[in-house]
Formats: sequence, C-alpha cells, structure tokens
Amino acid sequence: MISHCPSRRVHRPAASRFAAALGRLAALSVPLLLAACATGGVRVAEAPPGLFDDARFGPAAEPIDPADTFRLTDQMQEYIRTKILPSAHNLGTREALTDALYARSKLQLEYDATMTRNAAQAFEARSGNCLSLVIMTGAFAKALGLTVTFQEVSTDEMWSRAGDMYFMSGHVNLQLERHLTEMTSRYDRFGLYTVDFMPSQDSVGLHVHSIKESTILAMYMNNRAAEAMTLGHLDDAYWRARQAMQIDPSFMSAYNTLAVVYLRHGDPANAERVLRFVVDREPDNARVLANHAQALHQLGRDVEEKAVRARLATLEPYPPFHFFNLGQAALKAGDLHAARAWFKRELDRSPDYHEFHYWLAIADFGLGQIDEARSELSIALQDAVKRSDHDLYAAKLDKLRAYRQSSVQ
Repeated sequence: MISHCPSRRVHRPAASRFAAALGRLAALSVPLLLAACATGGVRVAEAPPGLFDDARFGPAAEPIDPADTFRLTDQMQEYIRTKILPSAHNLGTREALTDALYARSKLQLEYDATMTRNAAQAFEARSGNCLSLVIMTGAFAKALGLTVTFQEVSTDEMWSRAGDMYFMSGHVNLQLERHLTEMTSRYDRFGLYTVDFMPSQDSVGLHVHSIKESTILAMYMNNRAAEAMTLGHLDDAYWRARQAMQIDPSFMSAYNTLAVVYLRHGDPANAERVLRFVVDREPDNARVLANHAQALHQLGRDVEEKAVRARLATLEPYPPFHFFNLGQAALKAGDLHAARAWFKRELDRSPDYHEFHYWLAIADFGLGQIDEARSELSIALQDAVKRSDHDLYAAKLDKLRAYRQSSVQ
C-alpha cells in the first residue's frame, strides 16, 4: 500500500496482525526478561571494559563481523543488475527497489520471526523478521546510492517467550531519499519514502525518531545474542552482546542481555555489576530492575533485593505474562473456567499475541465450547510470526475442524 503524502509509506509484506519483532532483548528474573530495541536518552561514550569477563567464555562458534550485516552477495548484486536497475529508469530507483523486493510477483518475501538474519541471509531465505527486512532493504538501497535513514517506531509493548525467557519486541522502519540524479531541487520535501513492514492501520499516528546505523547494528547483534541464549549457546550470546555494547555503547538493551547471559552462566556478581550500571542510568526500567532483583537474590543480598522488588511493584504491579501464568496454573489445577478468565484478561492487554489465543482455545475446548476454540485457534494462526508456530496451529485447527465435523454427523 502506498499512501500519497509528503512522506510516502510503503507497507510491504506483513503477516496479518504482527508488531514486528526486532532488536532489543532484555531479560528478567526467573523467568528472565529481555527487551528489544528501545534506545532511550542515555548517552555513553564507551562500554566500560570492567563489565566484560572474557576469560569465562569460550570462543564463538563462528566469526562475528559487523561488516557482514549489510554485505551484499554476488547473487544480490546480480539481482540489482537484472531486476532493479532495468526498472529504475521508468519507476525511479526507490520505487524499482521496493517493487523488486516486495511485489508479490517478484522476490516473494515472507515475514518470519524465527531468527534475525543479516542482509544476505534474508535474501537467500526470502524471509526475515522486521529488523532483518530493514537491514536487507537498507543494504540494497545503499548499494543503489540512496540515502537511508533508519527509524525506531514507538509501539505498545509486545511480549513473547521462549522457554523461561520473556522477550519484548519493538519496531523499526527506514526512509529512503530520492537518488541524487532524480532530485528535482536541492531540497525536495516530497522526496521522503518510508518502507515499513507493519500494516498501515497499525502505524498511523505512531511516534518515530531516526536512529544511527550503529544502533541498527547493535540491535542485530543483540537479537542474535538473545537467540543464541534461547538455544543454550552462551558463548555465542556473550560475544554477540559484547559486540553490541561496543558498536553502540548507549544501547542499554545490550547491557541487559549481557547481564542475562551472566545469570544463565552462573555469574550473578557479573550480572549485578552490569545491571547496576544500567539502573544508575535508567532507574525506572522495569525490565532491568526485575533482572537486578534476580541477581541480588542469587547473591543472597536480601535487603537490597527487597528494596528493588518494592520499587518494581510500584512501577509494574502486574508484569508481562502475569495473568497468563495464573491461567496456566488454573489449567493445571483443572479449573477451566478460571483459566479461561485469566487468559482473556491477558488478552485484554496483549490482543495480538498468538500464544494467548492458543491457550484460550485449549480452555474453550475443555469446556466444550468448540466454535469458540476454533475461532481462537484461527486468530492464533493468523498472528503467528514463526513458521513452527504457524504449522502447529494449522495442524491443531485441522484436527479441531475434523472433530467438529464428526461430532455433528
């Protein structure tokens, strides 16, 4: 969809109702919390070397080179020559780029939040999460000589989980200026062109602000660190988080991620040191406070832990997944009505999270409310942002439909 206004917004492929997951992962007590891409107003010139403890970690499984993030492969260069440039004369460079990447008849990209890919990986897989698609588009745009401005979009908190870790996701997009040869004047107020992967109705009126390319790189490294952590690859997670902090020392989410790596590695003293550094700069950051309380608990510093938890309770009486966890407990106890009520309460504040709809469907099915269960499963399928979740819900929905048909025969 292209809207005709001074800043043109191109809304390209989107899984129907997603708020794209990107890059600022945070972590919290047990379960640990990670936050994705808020940059905040903190300015740090350099990540303090004393926050790192390299000797405790083995080498990364593969080289970590920030330059790989935007690097184009030979296949991508060929795509520019054969698919983009031939259309640029008639459409303009920006329009030719977005058409070649996102028109359904062209590259046929799919949104997939399974992992954060660099530009080359997203192109090869023909899929990626929000940050991956922004990186890939930015890489092509820079190769075409376009001026790229990355932007962070303020959205409501979007949470997901993997095992005992919770993740908060943010959203980014990018603006492209016309190629210099296509500019009609030195300053062209109609020359801005926004490429966004959020459905247009979800992004109207949201606040945006520009961020540096170094912040995008830090987000990418931070995401990869969190993803490595969910797989138990703590060495990789450590080096990725460390790299994120060095690329953009003001990106506090990377510090939080490093602290969670330390906690999962059994190093609460290191974790506490990192978290205290962040708390001193962001005293109202609930994500960081929750992890700080966990670190203090593991260190046996009960008085300090109690003070932090009291502060946290005033900031966030009902943390993410609070009502969902109560619903899970009720479900385990066999109280389906209570479980359903708790799941619905969690959905009131996070209506687009697929897993809440899935578990509400489980409760509905247990109560014999087959049509309601089918409806919730359909929404879970629609909102799924990972292929594995999509396939799971599709299979469950097929079984439920078959059950419904057999029950009415």
